[in-house]
Formats: sequence, structure tokens, C-alpha cells
Amino acid sequence: MKTNKSRRAGLGLTIMIILTVLILGACSASNTTMSTDTRTRVGIVLTEVGLGDRSFNDAAFDGLVQARDEKSIVFDYREPGENLTAEAAFEEFAEDKFDLIIGLSDTVQADMEKVAAQYPDQQFLMIDSQSELPNIASISFRAEEGSYLAGVIAAMATTENHVGFLGGMEIPVLRDFEQGFEQGVLAVKPDATVDAVYAGDFGNANLGEQLAAQMIQDKGADVIYVAAGLTGVGALTEIQKLGKYAIGVDTDQFFLAEKAILTSMLKNVDVSIYNAVNTFIRNNHTFPQKEIVEGLAENAVGLTALHNITLSDEQQKTFEDLKAKISSGQIKITLDQ
Repeated sequence: MKTNKSRRAGLGLTIMIILTVLILGACSASNTTMSTDTRTRVGIVLTEVGLGDRSFNDAAFDGLVQARDEKSIVFDYREPGENLTAEAAFEEFAEDKFDLIIGLSDTVQADMEKVAAQYPDQQFLMIDSQSELPNIASISFRAEEGSYLAGVIAAMATTENHVGFLGGMEIPVLRDFEQGFEQGVLAVKPDATVDAVYAGDFGNANLGEQLAAQMIQDKGADVIYVAAGLTGVGALTEIQKLGKYAIGVDTDQFFLAEKAILTSMLKNVDVSIYNAVNTFIRNNHTFPQKEIVEGLAENAVGLTALHNITLSDEQQKTFEDLKAKISSGQIKITLDQ
């Protein structure tokens, strides 16, 4: 029979074992936390549209999610709105000493530059715009390469040998779109006519309808590449109404005009952000290049799946051949600003 003394000794031993296990568990948790803390910390400030736009913001977010799921980063995000300015969002991340702070589009550039000037040792990354500040790197896109492929598809689809480009405003980036598109068309059909019209407005759907109708009814275009924001939405609607074809931009715009859209030219923001973050990590939290420019070779631009058109074997071979030559640099697109 065990005595009270032996029972107490056994109970004490049990308590010591439990405490040891708890302490070891706490140390393990602490070590896990420390391991997590060694990962690169990234903060991103979205546009005021925020998550759920099925476009620019969602794509950028997805790129960071991919990097996080591969255990290379931890990240947080801010959505500017009534209760939070973009400037305040950037400042929060800077004060918390995030390793990299990302901003989307030139709509937040001024706010980023204000904060970057106050935190000269903090690294920032601007998407789709460029800054002269030394601690703001940038990613921009060779959109002319994706537009070249859009031109190839337009040339293969036209039966009138007459296509068009409808831009929002005549700004350098859209001139790149236009010139890439035209050169892609002429690579397939050297005698084709390519019209270019600029609305002077990104936010007027009615104007887009009017211009699309003029390009079709007055000029004779039967395929139009549309890069004009909300103005472009109106144009796509009118193109479908008139029974002609369109090529969208930035996101897959098939749902806007399902009987008209042939394809859409994408800027793969998710891929570019994912690549940039990994470059930043590999280079000890620096960017080898202040300005990162990506195109087809980096999978940063390209076309969506085709709709309303089936390429022949010969056309498919031509398309793939031209795409490969653009990616490799064998074909150079001439840009005149």
C-alpha cells in the first residue's frame, strides 16, 4: 500500500512533467513566432475602389497572396476611403517599419511621395506609374506587346480589311497601345486600314457609343480595339449592337459584350507584383532596378482566351510564331511619342 508521502511525491512529479511540457510548448510557439517575424513584411495601399473590383485591386492582392502562401512574406493591406486617406495608410505602414510598401496606380502617387520623402530609408513600390524619389521603385508594362497580339487577332477577324483603335485620352501609355495594335494588324494584313480615335474622356459611356458608331458606320471598321475606361464600356455595347467585333482591355471584358468580344488584352498585375516581391527578397530587400518594365516574356501582359472566333491551324501557327518573336525581342515594336 502506498503511503501519503509516496502519493504526494508522485503527484509532485506529475505536476513537474506537465509544467515542463507547457514550458517547452511555449518555447516552441515563441520560436515559431520568431520564424514568422523573419519573413519579409509587405504592406499594400489599394485604390479607393478597393477589393472586389475583379480587376486592378484584386489582381494585386492575389499576387501577394501567392507569395504569402509560398511562405516568403507576410502582408497587410489598406483600403483608402472616408475614414482613411491614402497618405495616412502609407504613413501607418512606414511607422510600423514594413520592409516594402506598395501603392497602386498614379491615383495614390502624390500621397506615397509625401510619405516617402519623410521616410527616406523606407522602400516603396509604385505600380503603373513612376517617381523621381530614390526610395520609390516602379513597375510599368510593355502594353504595346499585348496590343500587338490584339492587332494580330483583329487582322485575322476582319472581313472588311478595316479595323480601329478607340482610346480614352491621347496620353503616352495609350499611344503605346495604339502603335502596338497597328503594327500587329499590319504584320498579318499589310494592306489593312487602321483608324485611331481618342475620346478625350475616360468616363463618358454615351460618347463611347457615338464614337464606336461613327467608326463602324462612317468609316467602315468591323473590329475595334477599345481602351477607354467607362467610355469604352459604352463603345463595347454599341459595337455589339451593330453586330461587329471588339477587343477589350485590362480585364476579360467578355461579360460586357458577349457577342462582340474576341479577346481582351491583360496587364497581369498579380504576376508582376509576385515577381517584384521575390526580386526584392532575393536582393536583400533592395531592387536591382529602380524602374521595372515587364511584358510578354515575363507574362506581365497577354491576351485572354478567344471568343467568337476560331483560328485555322495556319492562323494559330502565325499567332504563336509572332508571339514568340515578340517575347524574344526578335520583333521590335516602334514607339513614337
